[in-house]
Amino acid sequence: MEYLTVNELAKASGVSVRTLHHYHEIGLLRPTLIGGNGYRYYGQDQVLRLQQILFWREFGVALADIGRILNQPDFDLIAALTNHRARLAADAQRISRILRTIDRTVAVLKGEREMKIDELYQGFAPEKQAEYLDWLDKQLNFCAGSKADEAHSQARGEELMASLRPIEAALTDAFMRGIAVGSPAIAPVLEEHRGWVGQSWGRECELTAYGRLADVYEHPDFRARFDTLAVGLSDWLISAMRAHAQR
Repeated sequence: MEYLTVNELAKASGVSVRTLHHYHEIGLLRPTLIGGNGYRYYGQDQVLRLQQILFWREFGVALADIGRILNQPDFDLIAALTNHRARLAADAQRISRILRTIDRTVAVLKGEREMKIDELYQGFAPEKQAEYLDWLDKQLNFCAGSKADEAHSQARGEELMASLRPIEAALTDAFMRGIAVGSPAIAPVLEEHRGWVGQSWGRECELTAYGRLADVYEHPDFRARFDTLAVGLSDWLISAMRAHAQR
């Protein structure tokens, strides 16, 4: 492809010229070349790199972390795009369920159909909570959490999920960098994860329980969720949790 000027790239991508200049200044997106006239020119590699920056920004990743991810020697563009697609497809399915929930609710309010309570909440994250807890009871033989705290208000749930995101981002980064599941390098973030699990349960998550929780993460819904963050993450995380508990 022909080189694009900064103005052409800004117009094509919807990113402002000022932002592109900022990305250049912090080393996140350097032009392919700078002409004698001082103009910045961008080739195909840089155009695709900008697309990756926009994807990661869409997922809420900080610029500094994006640069670290994209600069990894073994960064695989096709694998990254495949992971992005899987994650967005899962989001699209969830949003589709929420849209159907809205349509059903409007139909109820218009008197066009009878109300079914369970249909009013489909698509929202908490809808699976009872199923997970039931499955957890059968797997671990004890209630790990929130039947006792049906306790968690919606605000509390949102707070917990917000605190989980950076932990999951760190786990995903370790997986994508190819760190072995038994490596001491990932022990700190696994300890953060174990601490978060304890917070969500409302009691300490002992190492034995943490290792057994890996069995729970074999549940298809958990596997699907983790693999939207990175394809193959579920297998890696489950193995890492077991290894950490044994260590």
